[in-house]
Amino acid sequence: MSTELVTLAVEAATSKTSEPTVVIDVGDLLAITDYFVVTSGSNDRQVRAIAEEVERRVKQGPGGRGPKTVEGLDDARWILMDYGDFVVHVFVEETRRFYDLERLWGDAPRLELTVPAEA
Repeated sequence: MSTELVTLAVEAATSKTSEPTVVIDVGDLLAITDYFVVTSGSNDRQVRAIAEEVERRVKQGPGGRGPKTVEGLDDARWILMDYGDFVVHVFVEETRRFYDLERLWGDAPRLELTVPAEA
């Protein structure tokens, strides 16, 4: 079930940004979640729009639900949406480069998803 919702999260992010969206499989490395979805926007307004679209689409998905917690909405430089089995990180691009989760979790496998062009 979680990969279906992760795919919806990726589709939602992709629909609101041209920045790359990466899914990192951290399930064998962390006990708290299976996947990190990492994406970004160019400014705080776009970051909020991405987070809102992710929440909307995941809620509408099969067995969909809202996030357990959401952090970072106030300044929208890094919004973290915890769905339990996956966590969505939505950054302003500069903040994404600074924290560089893709490098930090560089040894973790990436989940390759096929996202429809109209997503």
